[in-house]
Amino acid sequence: MIAQATSVLESRTSLRPAIGLVLGSGLGAFADELTERVEIPYAYIPGWPVSTAAGHAGKLVIGKLDGLPIAVMAGRAHLYEGYRPAQVVFPMRILRGFGVRSMVFTNAAGGINTALEQGNLVLISDHINLQGSNPLVGANDEELGPRFPDMSEAYSRRYREIAKAVALELCIYMPEGVYAGMLGPSYETPAEIRFLRAIGADVVGMSTVAEVIAARHLGMEVLAVSCVTNLAAGVAEGKINHDEVLETGAAVRDTLVKFLRMVLPRLEQE
Repeated sequence: MIAQATSVLESRTSLRPAIGLVLGSGLGAFADELTERVEIPYAYIPGWPVSTAAGHAGKLVIGKLDGLPIAVMAGRAHLYEGYRPAQVVFPMRILRGFGVRSMVFTNAAGGINTALEQGNLVLISDHINLQGSNPLVGANDEELGPRFPDMSEAYSRRYREIAKAVALELCIYMPEGVYAGMLGPSYETPAEIRFLRAIGADVVGMSTVAEVIAARHLGMEVLAVSCVTNLAAGVAEGKINHDEVLETGAAVRDTLVKFLRMVLPRLEQE
């Protein structure tokens, strides 16, 4: 299935990007920045899960960002949509087969650390998998990666140093933090947020973790950034709703575009 899917991509464009980018809720407009782009709906790619969540366009956009070939996932599949872990991470395997060596993930997240504010960008340094699953469960394909992949540096230290340097140049506040991956789709309770804070989480979301595990299994280098689209339950007054998440994602779009436009070429140069 991987070979069949990659052949579809190869037939649609002559570009062979080495970097892939996943855009989270409300952040999909970044794909419009690409030139010479080809848009392929997920439904047209064999085995690729179709996004159903609001704020996820559900298409792969292959094009150039200031001359740099890049493959952009405008939207992703989530476990809470009913997909199996292996389905959620299948795009990572297709992109690796297509030649992508590095992945940059973005996501919408709730702020747990009380030092964070709505609209902040957080550089993910590590994660806590509380989704109740792992995409590598089952028979291992040695052609994809090892049976027991190391996760001591799931998020590349080298890439994080590059990202921090770019953030400093752009005067963007971008602290490092630990991402807690939850199953969803319900938002967390105040008690769950207190628990997550106690075990060391700074932000919380419903994606990214499975994708990163699969990417590292494939030998891909990873950078990830969370957009704090809301303060988690109990951190601030009021209820949480998805419209707020999308609105904050749209508001931070220009900052994220500036950051990605500068950081992506540097990852490729290093």
